[in-house]
Amino acid sequence: MSKVSTYLNFKRNTEEAFNFYKSVFGGDFVGGINRFSDIPPMEGMPAIAEADKNLVMHIVLPILGGHQLMGTDAPESMGFNLSFGNNVYINLEPDTREETRRLFMALSAGGKVEMELQDMFWGDYYGSCRDQFGVQWMFNCAEKAD
Repeated sequence: MSKVSTYLNFKRNTEEAFNFYKSVFGGDFVGGINRFSDIPPMEGMPAIAEADKNLVMHIVLPILGGHQLMGTDAPESMGFNLSFGNNVYINLEPDTREETRRLFMALSAGGKVEMELQDMFWGDYYGSCRDQFGVQWMFNCAEKAD
C-alpha cells in the first residue's frame, strides 16, 4: 500500500534528535538504528571516514496515525551541506515502479534531479529531486524489476 513519510537530515545529531522524538511520541525504532558502518563496500565509492561510521544512516519512528518520521545524519565528508530548509524531504513510497517513475518525472520537471531513479543496495528503487518550488522529494519503491 502506498504511503508517505517525513525524512529529516541532521548534521551529526540524528540519534539525539530521534531519542528526543521517541520520548515525546513513545514507541520503538522500526528496524533499529542503521549506521553508515552497515553500508557494504561498493565499487567506485570512497571509503566511509572513521569519524562518520557510527553516524545514523537510517532510522524510522512511527509517530501518529501511521505516519513515520525518518532520518539520517548528513555529514559534510559525504558531500552534504545542510542549512535550514534543505534538511527535510517528503518521502513517497508508491506501490509500483511505473507510478514511481510517473511521480518522479512530474515532480522533477522544472526542478532538479538530485539522484536518478535506480536500484539500491537496500533493495528499493530509489531517487530524489527538488521540485520547481524548492520542495525536496524522495522516492522508495519496493517493487522489484521484471
